[in-house]
Amino acid sequence: MARKRTKSFFSLSTILASFFGAAMIAGAFAYFNYKFSEYKFINFKDFVFYEKSDIFMPKAEKYIVVFYSSRNRESQKELAKLNLNLPIIAIDYYNQAYKNSKYTTFLRAGTTTSLKFIQRFNIYSVPSIFFIKKIKDTLYKQDSMIRKLDNLKELSKKVSSL
Repeated sequence: MARKRTKSFFSLSTILASFFGAAMIAGAFAYFNYKFSEYKFINFKDFVFYEKSDIFMPKAEKYIVVFYSSRNRESQKELAKLNLNLPIIAIDYYNQAYKNSKYTTFLRAGTTTSLKFIQRFNIYSVPSIFFIKKIKDTLYKQDSMIRKLDNLKELSKKVSSL
């Protein structure tokens, strides 16, 4: 008499397939989470920013980068009077030209450069800040996580806590 095989709902292949599927999903999530949080580089030869009508070339070893919106009328005034431990590069979302102050360099760029900058650093809200440090010549590396500010008055508090 032939033995009748019964199919189990939880066969070994079903369990292994579920395990490997879950492991692949977890691996993909971990990889994309790592890539998303990875610090980025910016070469100021490739990303052309302007101070009024002159092309900006960085000189300092470190900068605080502030991406802000000039639609908030007080933003430019707040940034101009800030005196922090590092020079500030202030990049306006709306590309308005402002006169530099002693500690803050106001930059603007074309639409393509602005979009590439936003995408490169995954900026989703304004104002946002992060640090960059010089690697060589015009190549700088992101040196902190990007932090969102509720307003620019928080900037001196955030910088001192970083």
